[in-house]
Amino acid sequence: MAKHLVLVAGNIGAGKTSLTERLGERLGWRTAFESVADNPYLSDFYGDMGKWSFHLQVFFLGHRADQHLALAQDPQSTIADRSIYEDAYIFARALHHLGNLSERDYLAYRRLFDIVTNSLPSPDLLIYLRAPVSVLMKRINRRGRKMESGITEDYLALLESFYDDWIEVFDICPVLTICSDDLDFVHKKGHLDIVVQRIQDKLAGKEVIVFPENS
Repeated sequence: MAKHLVLVAGNIGAGKTSLTERLGERLGWRTAFESVADNPYLSDFYGDMGKWSFHLQVFFLGHRADQHLALAQDPQSTIADRSIYEDAYIFARALHHLGNLSERDYLAYRRLFDIVTNSLPSPDLLIYLRAPVSVLMKRINRRGRKMESGITEDYLALLESFYDDWIEVFDICPVLTICSDDLDFVHKKGHLDIVVQRIQDKLAGKEVIVFPENS
């Protein structure tokens, strides 16, 4: 069986962690998740975003590069909750846009990001989860995480616009876009079955086009 490296991308509340966990269980793939508990900059960042944004982004870049390499070198198929690419194209861009990351720091970070990512092995598939901002807000409020208490619909809409820009030009590997607003792969086995089949078809290079009758 071929070894695959799959990345799961998407806005806050899109369902990345849940999907990563269940795909890992179903397919027997090794899973990897975002580093939060051992992040030495996170609490400082939330206290003063303007001062600590650059430090936080550099930490995430190093963490995700290490994680990406480890997953690529693992003989077992692997799947990661969030990609290294989102750090620059979504979150660093948002910090810069909102004035928390200066132009000088943003350009320095992007130069370092390009050097690091250009040396990484390409993933085999990017799964992009999409959901309307209203759905994302309901999910975020439902799970009640303290660090997400300040997230607004305007911020999620800004991230969504950056995701749209990024996905439109992303060409490092095939992309499978899944609209997750009506998808319940946590409680409905049939929904997860459909997602698994689409992933396996995409990794195998299968594309099926069905024309309606009398067309």
